Amino acid sequence: MGVSTARPGNGICLVTVAYPPVNALPVQGWYDLAEALRTAGRDPEVRCVVLAAAGRGFNAGVDIKEMQRDTGHDALIGANRGCYEAFSAVYDCEVPVVAAVNGFCLGGGIGLVGNADAIVASDDATFGLPELDRGALGAATHLARLVPHHLMRALYYTSRTATAAELLAHGSVWKVVPREELRDAALELAGEIARKDGYLIRLAKAAINGIDPVDVHRSYRFEQGFTFEANLSGVADRVRDTFGKEA
Repeated sequence: MGVSTARPGNGICLVTVAYPPVNALPVQGWYDLAEALRTAGRDPEVRCVVLAAAGRGFNAGVDIKEMQRDTGHDALIGANRGCYEAFSAVYDCEVPVVAAVNGFCLGGGIGLVGNADAIVASDDATFGLPELDRGALGAATHLARLVPHHLMRALYYTSRTATAAELLAHGSVWKVVPREELRDAALELAGEIARKDGYLIRLAKAAINGIDPVDVHRSYRFEQGFTFEANLSGVADRVRDTFGKEA
């Protein structure tokens, strides 16, 4: 259980997240993921990173039960900061990051893939933000990078999900493949990227980040302020306490 790294090909670092049963990350897990991504990006031998997950789904967001056990705000603050660090580590990674998404990609998972450079998904992958059903806000910044703006709003307000096929149609997913082919498809794309000159690919990553129309760091931190306001008001606890008790 945790975050692991491997070198499955020349110039490629595979970062795998495994927090069974659903890859809902505890606070420390977000920080560990951020560190693994930053370490990979700083390695001069790495020219592309593949971010993947073991188990039933790619990511179910933060560990809600960890928050429920906390009588104060430490877990919330830790999750806010940890998610910010992990999302930033994907975006700021010195080389391109390919997200290999299987099954569900929810909440914090959207923050990760929304900041990735490319997404390869299994045909059973779904993407969404159930934040309003969990007493939270956030990651609309990243969902807006995956779907058109009005669709992002509708998905956010309803907590519905979009399929990998729908995201492929919107142009935000590179390829959709059967689940058993996901790893190979992601590594194939990563291998094509990793064959580029290492110095030049790092310049390209920095240049593309520099022309982004939205500052993802500032935008996401702005959203997080409303998450904390929801907690101070008491509404977050009221909604979060229904987690796992839905009829």
